Amino acid sequence: MLLFKSRNGKKEQGKPVIPEGLWIKCPSCSEIIYKKELERNLEVCPKCNYHFRLKAIRRIEIIFDEGSFKELFQDIKPIDILNFTDTKKYKDRIKEDVDKTGLSDAVVAGEGNIHGIRVASSIFDFNFMGGSMGRVAGEKIKKTFEYASANKLPVIIFSSSGGARMQEGIYSLMQMSKTVALVSEFNATGLPYISVLTDPTTGGVSASFASIGDVIIAEPKALIGFAGPRVIEKTIHQSLPEGFQRSEYLLEHGMIDMIVERKDLRDVLRNLLLLFVNERVNE
Repeated sequence: MLLFKSRNGKKEQGKPVIPEGLWIKCPSCSEIIYKKELERNLEVCPKCNYHFRLKAIRRIEIIFDEGSFKELFQDIKPIDILNFTDTKKYKDRIKEDVDKTGLSDAVVAGEGNIHGIRVASSIFDFNFMGGSMGRVAGEKIKKTFEYASANKLPVIIFSSSGGARMQEGIYSLMQMSKTVALVSEFNATGLPYISVLTDPTTGGVSASFASIGDVIIAEPKALIGFAGPRVIEKTIHQSLPEGFQRSEYLLEHGMIDMIVERKDLRDVLRNLLLLFVNERVNE
């Protein structure tokens, strides 16, 4: 006998009961995917190759050697320095996202190994206030570069952000110049900085450190740009080219160096790091 749940929660004869949380709909092709299958496929749709957004912890699991990642700078936490309120208080927004994600802010910083190669890294999590860059994100990126310089490590930053955090006003915008200056200082060490752009990388993040890596990698079809396509169209009153601000368009126009699928990213990063290491040995 087949049972289904009625609106009052009671089981009745008819349609089968499908437990909640086992399936997910692909936002690109609308395929219904078994969640376990999606996890096995590294959160990539097996039908259309759509790359789902990753939580920072999942990104760490996929990229770094098992058990090698050590989080740093956990004591840096956001504060409502401007006593900002829009539809709700900023400090309430912070608390909500801390409770929702288990993170203290939008960036997880630390060090770990990729195929045995030790690197310093910052990983954005879009689930925390849209991966927006405020004072904490900027400071964690700063400390990541400083830690890498002191320990002679390469830096890899995985960006996924809606841009600067409006609730912190000018303090947020200052992180753009701050991070660009840090990349410039880090370049003088001769150590590599690899920037990985994921969907989406926009606003002040795309306009600062994310776009000035020694190598810039993007995941397939990631949205990358400063303002969103709709904002640009309304400003210039023109239709944009098909695929504008997607990884493939940026690669074609020389704005990024390569597009790498998630299943290949760990190995590509290893190969790039080995190349940089060999170059330093041969200098």
